[in-house]
Amino acid sequence: MKIVINIFLKNGVLDPQGKAIEKALHSLNFNEVKEVRMAKQLILDLDEKDEIRAKERIAKMCEELLVNNVIEDYELSISEKL
Repeated sequence: MKIVINIFLKNGVLDPQGKAIEKALHSLNFNEVKEVRMAKQLILDLDEKDEIRAKERIAKMCEELLVNNVIEDYELSISEKL
């Protein structure tokens, strides 16, 4: 089972990398860009058949290692196409 985890900074947390990208886009005349926020994506191949159990295990992984809960949030989804 393929699990996709998107990790992103919480609202209100400064995002200097996103700001740098936004500034670069504006310098290239892409002025319609209002804001850029950086995120990271992890794709895990999990040896689990039960979707509920898989989500529980991934949530535990995120809380214990993959996500800094102080400044980051995450979303996870299951994908069969990856």
